[in-house]
Amino acid sequence: MKLATVAFYGFALGLLAVGLRELLTGFEENRCSMTYMFEYPEYRRVSLPRRVARLYPAYGLYLYGEGVYAQETRALKLTGAPVLFLPGNAGSYKQARSLGSVALRKAEDMEGGLHFNVFTVDFNEELVALYGGSLLRQTHFLHESIKAILRLYKHLKTPPQSVVLVGHSMGGVVARALFTLPRFNTNLVSLIITQASPHLAPVLALDPYLLDFYSAVRQKWVNQAKKLRNVTVLSVGGGYRDYQVRSGLTSLPCPPGDPNKLSLVATAVPRTWVSTDHLSIVWCKELVLATVRALFDLIDPETRQFSVNPEKKMAVLNHHFIRHPVRMLEETQETSVSISDFPEAWSEVNTLRLAYSTPKEGQVKYFLFALSSRRKAYSHFYCRSNNLEMSSWVYGCVNGSSCVHTVDLSTGTELLPPYKVLVLSLSNLSSVTHLLVSASNLNGKQFTVECEWQRQESQTLSVPAPHVLSFGLTASDVSVNSSGLLHIIQLQHFHQVYQALRINVASQCKVHKDRLPNVYRIHVPWFGEDSLTTASVPSVTEISGMLHTSRPDNSSGVFLLLHTAPNCQYKVSVRTSLPRVLGQILRFCGPMVPVYTAVTLLLACRGQLCSILKSRRSADMSQVVGKGLQPHQVNLPVYILHMLLSCSWFQDVWSVLYLPPMDALPSTTPDMTFHEGGVPVEEWPHPLSPLFYIWGAAVAFWGSALLRLIVRLISLILAPLHRPSVSRDCGTLPRRTLLLITLSLTVMGGVSCGALSIFAAFLLHLYRVLRLQMTERSLSHMLNLAPRQHKEAENGSVEGDSQSRSTECNGAPLLSECALQEVRDDLQLHLCLSALFTLPVMLIAPSLIHWIRNLRYSPQLDPDPCWPLSVPLIIVYMLLINCNTLKLSNSKLLPLTSCIPLPMSIAMVTFSPLHLYRVSYFLLAALVPLASCVLL
Repeated sequence: MKLATVAFYGFALGLLAVGLRELLTGFEENRCSMTYMFEYPEYRRVSLPRRVARLYPAYGLYLYGEGVYAQETRALKLTGAPVLFLPGNAGSYKQARSLGSVALRKAEDMEGGLHFNVFTVDFNEELVALYGGSLLRQTHFLHESIKAILRLYKHLKTPPQSVVLVGHSMGGVVARALFTLPRFNTNLVSLIITQASPHLAPVLALDPYLLDFYSAVRQKWVNQAKKLRNVTVLSVGGGYRDYQVRSGLTSLPCPPGDPNKLSLVATAVPRTWVSTDHLSIVWCKELVLATVRALFDLIDPETRQFSVNPEKKMAVLNHHFIRHPVRMLEETQETSVSISDFPEAWSEVNTLRLAYSTPKEGQVKYFLFALSSRRKAYSHFYCRSNNLEMSSWVYGCVNGSSCVHTVDLSTGTELLPPYKVLVLSLSNLSSVTHLLVSASNLNGKQFTVECEWQRQESQTLSVPAPHVLSFGLTASDVSVNSSGLLHIIQLQHFHQVYQALRINVASQCKVHKDRLPNVYRIHVPWFGEDSLTTASVPSVTEISGMLHTSRPDNSSGVFLLLHTAPNCQYKVSVRTSLPRVLGQILRFCGPMVPVYTAVTLLLACRGQLCSILKSRRSADMSQVVGKGLQPHQVNLPVYILHMLLSCSWFQDVWSVLYLPPMDALPSTTPDMTFHEGGVPVEEWPHPLSPLFYIWGAAVAFWGSALLRLIVRLISLILAPLHRPSVSRDCGTLPRRTLLLITLSLTVMGGVSCGALSIFAAFLLHLYRVLRLQMTERSLSHMLNLAPRQHKEAENGSVEGDSQSRSTECNGAPLLSECALQEVRDDLQLHLCLSALFTLPVMLIAPSLIHWIRNLRYSPQLDPDPCWPLSVPLIIVYMLLINCNTLKLSNSKLLPLTSCIPLPMSIAMVTFSPLHLYRVSYFLLAALVPLASCVLL
């Protein structure tokens, strides 16, 4: 093995490790507060009809309760509003305790006894994100559960007609899948709240059932959007802490302009402002409180059930999850603040800025700003206050400074972590003559109010984002010397997800005094993924600039909003962060790495076959795997296909051949196009493909080295249990035994699980590799103990060309250098095959795990995505157990077989990035001719 090869793949593995480290750990610490139960949680099982219990024995429906409430609901005589929690991939029904406990505590403060009945579904913690065969079964059980829940309220005069669904992870996808059922009444569900649910596409497409399920859900919600207008859906992503489901996948696929669908990230939710990982999004107190507050505001006081009015639902969700203004939109806007009531409390402000701190003693205070003299010189009025009470505080006077008639302008207030902010555009205030700001503190609470007139054009700056390939060596700087309270910096050329910036904001003030904190906000106009950072003054703050979605066409760029302290200087420095760039690439295109790993191992197998064809000997495994990196032979044809598919005539030829669409890299925009299978696609920069190839080759190179090490260690452990062998046929099976085992494994796969049969065949081949390793070690030790003269004679007998060496070795004694070389050749060949066989086993592992966990309910996996693949794959595995270099070198099919891996590799890159399960089929297509060489 050349040192340069080891150094190259070591460097590639290092880059991959840097990207993985950034993906898994390169984010802020978990700032979520834990939700605690004040009393012991209880889960009371709800009885289902016998037919339902018989069809779904692994599932269950429960009612959550604590303390006195749990005792009161023991008989299931319920009077609250029903909420149903749906766990996600491998999720437990007990995850509903955070939502249920907070809802119970909140209900204690509600008037009229308003409360929820929180139900939860037990999906047996199935791995539905990786095995799609259970998704339709879960959807049908959810339908039955909703009907069972509503039957519990039949004793009420006005029973609820619908249930609110709160779904975590794949539970949110199952909730939307309800509407694909032919007999489902859409009125049974009017509101769906999903948490970290991958709505756009599955994270990993490991079987076709998963993609078919997604395709059916997407077609229903996109093609019949008008019929589903009364259903409101809110999707919340976790942010960068959630490396299992990236937040871009949580965007709802729906027609543009659908008013009842809302997608955002937890970092942008008011009073939350934190990133959550995939599990903490369920118990994050800040987000749970926002959800519970919204649900209580959705209850109609008259019916004591959830409102079905779409406008009402969206107004509440916008209030709690978008801006959080001081009051709801439906509240009255007309108010009267008379100057004659408190004439001494009114002060007219003639300066450009107001900074006022309330005294300790309670008082009434108003500040009046005249608009007439400011309209030409200024475009906006900015005001903020750290009095976070949700009450009206800014008004517009319609009839002069007397303010007899005023209009409440506080509805545009936006809540930030340290204060509330209101920005008014003067062009929208044509009927207003004066602005009135309330700074009253009748309760004696101290707070600060800061207001100013702004000319937004002069306070908006631009800074270009450095190129991705600058590697952080160059920086773009901009200084803010203005004394304003708000500054806007446009980050030019920053609109792709593979970009990652390190933004440093340094603040410096000449006069040191108590000031309101700074708030730095990255605003993304096309998706609700804003992030906020709070900093003291003066300070140096680093902000991570990354995107969850790329910019759609004709959208404005990303803005950095600086809510600053007056009379301070700020310097903003922007650099590219290489580790974060690598992390972003892996976040969005990680599934490409196993595809190129399979390509590398397949081309390594091709290298072995070419070596056997040329010299009748196998090459060292590390050597052929190291040469498996051949982007000019794999990526170049793929590029050419992409170019040809832009031509209409080639598209016609493609469709005539019934070829599936080419798999591009995963989509990154909220309004993407889709494959026929429901997978979003988008064109990524082509130079990234060689990077994925290098990473995949590095995984194959070091993974094969790890496999060799594991084989040696296991062979050492098993050696005492086996009689020493010196034959290359160790571990092979007689034909009758081979046929019997093949039939047995095939039948076992049909009656139980195809993945189990494939795994058993893989273990049988692995045993062949272990026996070869033990034989190679035994022969080496024996020859080291043999007389020197005997070894020299054997060495002399194998001189000459490759053909003569083969002839001599064929007639050589069992204890000879030739026999050792034969065993080593077979070992290298089977090590390559074993590495290749490992990939299908890893891809079918979710099906096997699902079957094992549900074995007590059913001995057969239904549906089984591995069954079409298991029969030919078992036959191939079993035939290749008896394969050796001598049989291959004598086969007439070897020249043809050695040519097949390359086109299969090209096809794998073309059709598998978004359909990982296809990798096994392409590997099978390359292995079938190889297995035929054993017979012919």
